[in-house]
Amino acid sequence: MDALPDELKYSLNKLKEIDFELAYLALLTCEGLKPLSRWEKPLDEEQVSLLKQMGLNVKRITRTVKTGRQVFETIFSKLPVYICLYEDRFQNTAVDKSAATVRFEGFLFGYPPCCIENYVQHPYAPNELSADSQKILFHWACKDCEMTPGLLEQYRHVHQTLFAV
Repeated sequence: MDALPDELKYSLNKLKEIDFELAYLALLTCEGLKPLSRWEKPLDEEQVSLLKQMGLNVKRITRTVKTGRQVFETIFSKLPVYICLYEDRFQNTAVDKSAATVRFEGFLFGYPPCCIENYVQHPYAPNELSADSQKILFHWACKDCEMTPGLLEQYRHVHQTLFAV
């Protein structure tokens, strides 16, 4: 990762004040390591603007939970197509954890296909990752995954970069 421009550093620092994980997701998405990211906590207009200033397309999605209560998600991506795919599938729908949904979200969020399928079949099955390594991923790695070590190296670099900003 090259040196970050000052405008990006500014946005990341402001996002870190809200939540380090939000800034981390935003930077992973900016760097193209995640095609789409979702934030499930409230963001105001100024905070959404920070994501947009980072060159991300941003959309708020309304969903419902089993109680009927509405929940709001903020999704962001470098490419509008991922926003459209997510919005078309999930806008004004109930939150569900079906296998089809897990597979679709996993694809949109850039998770390795083997990890997605393993999670569908055996959620949180043991893997060889340390707790610290698993913690910086946004997917549950499958045992002996061939893609996760490369992703983990890139995620770790972004994570460390964010601490230095």
